[in-house]
Amino acid sequence: MSKSNGAVVGGAVGAVAFLSVVILLVWFCKSQCKKFGNRNSETGSSDPSSLVELDRGGGSSSAAAPSGAQGAKQFTMIELEHATKQFSESTLIGYGSFGPVYKGFLRDGTVVAIKRRPGPPQQDFVAEVSFLSEIRHRNLVTLLGYCQESGSQMLIFEYLPNGSMCNHLYDTGIDSSTKIEFKQRLSIAIGAAKGLCHLHGLRPPLVHKNFKTANVLVDENFIAKVSDAGVSKLLEKIEEAGPSWTSGVNVLRDPEVGGSGAVSEMSDVYSFGVFLLELVTGKEALHIDSLGSNESLYLWVESRLISNDFVDHRLVGRFTAEGMRDLIRLTLQCMSFAGKRRPKMGMVVLELERIQEKEMAMTTVMGEGTASITLGSDLFTST
Repeated sequence: MSKSNGAVVGGAVGAVAFLSVVILLVWFCKSQCKKFGNRNSETGSSDPSSLVELDRGGGSSSAAAPSGAQGAKQFTMIELEHATKQFSESTLIGYGSFGPVYKGFLRDGTVVAIKRRPGPPQQDFVAEVSFLSEIRHRNLVTLLGYCQESGSQMLIFEYLPNGSMCNHLYDTGIDSSTKIEFKQRLSIAIGAAKGLCHLHGLRPPLVHKNFKTANVLVDENFIAKVSDAGVSKLLEKIEEAGPSWTSGVNVLRDPEVGGSGAVSEMSDVYSFGVFLLELVTGKEALHIDSLGSNESLYLWVESRLISNDFVDHRLVGRFTAEGMRDLIRLTLQCMSFAGKRRPKMGMVVLELERIQEKEMAMTTVMGEGTASITLGSDLFTST
């Protein structure tokens, strides 16, 4: 064989070998990407784009039903009576917009929270519960199932052992067994923001409509989960009188909603701002004195910034002035008028994460905040 022929044959063989390597490499990358997407999505979605959105603090743009969801289970009254000792008062753990809430122990050992209200069987109830049960996210309380028997409608949720943030946050003047430090409050705020962000990222978006501190629950590791997502919408469908959340004074409700009851994602952002206010002050917004109307809450915050008792006294020495200033600024932005000036929840998540990262970096270098920080009067002297 001549040298020229040998070169041609050798080149052809080399080209074939190179092409084979490229094909194998492409196949390997595709298989790994598929596995990675299935393994890492918080929502159980195999869509890699949803992972990117979640990493950025955004919600998935896919439909509300993740591929891994199992749907709503239909429980029987016998099961739930056994789980709650016939709905005895000893298992009653609270009240919500849907009615009394009971702690239950299922036969398989699962601990659940059961919300009960009087009502006849309705197909709309089943359809809406089935839809809501498909919405899964690590920062949302999972709706496991339902029951419609004996004149009652019931929702069965996962149970979170540390309960509502109300139990740990409001300053009652009595030392609590759990004192939530500033950086932990930031982590809880981020978790709650991600839960709302996921709801707003659904297509179509799902507005919570009744977001408040009582609906921010924490698990055994104090990971925040938003509860009652979609419950207001469910009540609208099954109650002729309209959703119960509109009744009474609700300082967490967006004042711009007005009597029409028309809400948007920006309404949830306002409510989240009030939640941040409670994280900062340690006080329940509903009990803030001298509030003539919901609109005055924003003005109250601005007027109290110069006082020395605005920030929760339990946080003294546990935060940097810069971190607290940034959080209060974000609080005011979320409560801004008009609503179109408020940031979307995706941006709120990013800003909270920025504040947290900066706070972590500053306290690593400087140590925790010092008791010499004056709470309020000097906090905004540089603004």
